Amino acid sequence: MSAPFRFPKFFVTNPSPCPYLPGKIERKVFTELNGRQSSELNEALGRIGFRRSQSVAYRPSCIDCSACVSVRVLAAEFEPSATQRKLIRRHSELEVTACKPWTTEEQYALLRRYLADRHPGGGMAEMDESDFADMVEQTPVRTFVIEYREPSVGGRPGRLVGACLSDQQGDGLSMIYSFFDVGAAARKGLGTFIILDHIIRAARAGLPYVYLGYWVDGSPRMAYKTSFQPLERLGRDGWRRMGRQAETNAEPASVVLPARRVGKRLLIDA
Repeated sequence: MSAPFRFPKFFVTNPSPCPYLPGKIERKVFTELNGRQSSELNEALGRIGFRRSQSVAYRPSCIDCSACVSVRVLAAEFEPSATQRKLIRRHSELEVTACKPWTTEEQYALLRRYLADRHPGGGMAEMDESDFADMVEQTPVRTFVIEYREPSVGGRPGRLVGACLSDQQGDGLSMIYSFFDVGAAARKGLGTFIILDHIIRAARAGLPYVYLGYWVDGSPRMAYKTSFQPLERLGRDGWRRMGRQAETNAEPASVVLPARRVGKRLLIDA
């Protein structure tokens, strides 16, 4: 006999400056994911626009703005553009492994280099190894760290050049956070390739969607998401296809909800 379903309690963060649109104020609604039905709850909330961060599911709940829109790629119908096909060929020799959600020193070192180059003043800039372990390992759902490595040599694993924290859901893959090698000597287009690889793998596994999080109308940092077509957006009338916006050559900018701990309780930063 299954346990009775308990309707989750929802909470709202205090208003704070929006990190994507100048002059706007953001607010989030969230609930904790715990108990035997965490996976079912997370998937149900994901279909109505929530995202997971550790053991919390959240979504924007701004008073005077609705620019943040949940988007997902239709994996089976996806056809890469000419530029995307070149990236797939360029990085085809990378060795991809789905690892259990346990952190390593190598992953953390790659994350530190990524944050220092791409988000030096961001909310994750001061993340230490313990914070990183919390982000990856504290998950109540089926989660993997997808590693991207250069070819192995002499039986030894190649250099780690990319990683993505991803949830596998009943209807697709949800990309939680990705980071990759950066700098002048780094491989070009790694962030885009990681998304392409997720789409290809979802299609092969018969999973219909790859969830990309939020697309923010008017934010150049989020414009890259519209280059993965066909793309659906979540609105008041449910999921509907959206047209291609202006093309961009910008690399994906990973987004994750900042979290902190007070005692043993996970809180959402406003």
